[in-house]
Amino acid sequence: MFTGIIQAVGEIAGRERRKAGLRLTIARVPFLERLRDGDSVSLAGVCTTVAALREETFDVDIVEATLERTTIGAWRVGDPVNLEPALCAGDPLGGHMVQGHVDGVGIVAAARWEDESGVLEVELPGGLESVTVSQGSLAVDGVSLTVNRLTGTIARFAIIPYTWTHTTLGRLVSGAKVNLEADLIGKHVARALRPPVAPVDS
Repeated sequence: MFTGIIQAVGEIAGRERRKAGLRLTIARVPFLERLRDGDSVSLAGVCTTVAALREETFDVDIVEATLERTTIGAWRVGDPVNLEPALCAGDPLGGHMVQGHVDGVGIVAAARWEDESGVLEVELPGGLESVTVSQGSLAVDGVSLTVNRLTGTIARFAIIPYTWTHTTLGRLVSGAKVNLEADLIGKHVARALRPPVAPVDS
């Protein structure tokens, strides 16, 4: 479990294609000393597991299913990546409950600095708008954000200066792809309200 409060912007230091997927090496990790093999770390909103730990980097393995539903397949060596270690018992929940299970990839419709804050507009993939509400939460590349306005499938966010400069959001441009995770509570409520499916007679 994560909170969407980014601890650092790391860097993709290695990328190795493997038969079962991809192995990534992550550098520039200020909280490296608290990690152990097997720990969970969010990479741009994707929950990954530390597969190998070194003095200055760690490796994670990405399976094909994750490559298909996230932006990871397009990452290259040198790319920046939002990092957050897993939440520990007693840690403050500064953002919202984030699982690191990406619901879909969105397309940036606009990203600009305006009136001393960042403005980000993201086109949501099919169906995600049904579990997204104005003033509700949405994780964008792992960052916990509040939906300022929802117009059709376009979610608009007003980003405070700290988040704009201390995450990768300030580097986004129109057309960029971002990992999205809808609010956990909203998804469960939507599922509970669906009409029951009639059993099929055998």
